[in-house]
Amino acid sequence: MALGWSNSRAAIRDRWNRLRPLDRHRLVNAIRAYRGYNLNKRGNITRQTAWPLSLSVEPTTSCNLRCPECPSGLRSFTRPTGMLEVKTLKRVLDEIGHHLVYLNLYFQGEPYLHPEMNELVRTGAAHGLYTSTSTNAHFLRPERCTEIVQSGLSRLIISVDGMTQDTYSSYRVGGQLEKVLEGTRNMVEARRTNGGKGPHLVWQFLVVGPNEHEVNTIKAHAQRIGVDELVIKTAQIDQPEDGHPLLTESAELRRYDRNPAGEWTLRNPLADDCWRMWQGCVMTWDGRVVPCCFDKDAHHTMGQVGTHSFEQIWFSPEYDAFRAQIFSNRSAVEMCQNCSEGSHAYA
Repeated sequence: MALGWSNSRAAIRDRWNRLRPLDRHRLVNAIRAYRGYNLNKRGNITRQTAWPLSLSVEPTTSCNLRCPECPSGLRSFTRPTGMLEVKTLKRVLDEIGHHLVYLNLYFQGEPYLHPEMNELVRTGAAHGLYTSTSTNAHFLRPERCTEIVQSGLSRLIISVDGMTQDTYSSYRVGGQLEKVLEGTRNMVEARRTNGGKGPHLVWQFLVVGPNEHEVNTIKAHAQRIGVDELVIKTAQIDQPEDGHPLLTESAELRRYDRNPAGEWTLRNPLADDCWRMWQGCVMTWDGRVVPCCFDKDAHHTMGQVGTHSFEQIWFSPEYDAFRAQIFSNRSAVEMCQNCSEGSHAYA
């Protein structure tokens, strides 16, 4: 089965845009980061000396949907909920923006519920960063799409998890597929009106049991509607078991397999390394810095912006100790036990 799809010309343009922020300083920092990562991967545990290359920032924990397996949808956070202040992002980027290459304005929640989302994007773009976000597309009205195109956003991921209302709402509980399709068409039109300029448009298809038969259908529809890329993503399931409604029949479309004891386990062997964690981190709406997007409830908070500078947090002994554990005994870290990083499954 052929999975995923991309428009080759748009893909080349997007790859170039990702590389554009790499001035001499950022390139030197990236090389330093890669060297440090490889030293640790080979068992030579060393401290972090490079600044992060990427930063994910949470605009809000609020969401209009009720997706299972998602703390925003389940309203199950133990940490505070709220919305990022623009001044918090500006403070962080004023400190580390000249080191970063990639800014992802997404963690939990629906970003376009934030009333100043476009200002957050402009803040990243003003620092010359490749800036992305992910949306359920229920708020992509024509006028908002025009604003998004003009904001400087580099990449917009739209979650489309079904080709009928029944299959879509089996995961996107409370959502309307027609709004997603309409929002996508609005974005395609806004870019066309702007002379083809605007964010790289990605459809993301989360494969679960009810929609796995639609993989080829959505591939054809993605090409017709005018997006630049289709990404097939396997589902994270906290407690996979026989009969779980989200488990796919196709092994190719899931992260989990049965072990000889009959238990469902992650296919990823969890090697003691993680490039994504080494080169970047996540900041919650209230400035908490956590190592990874799998730490959805911020259990591994390394510090909080405002109380400490980003430099103090990123290069702290506590953060170095956490990195050392990732490169020596990653499977002991609970949030890593359901991670697709390094897996051959589509993640």
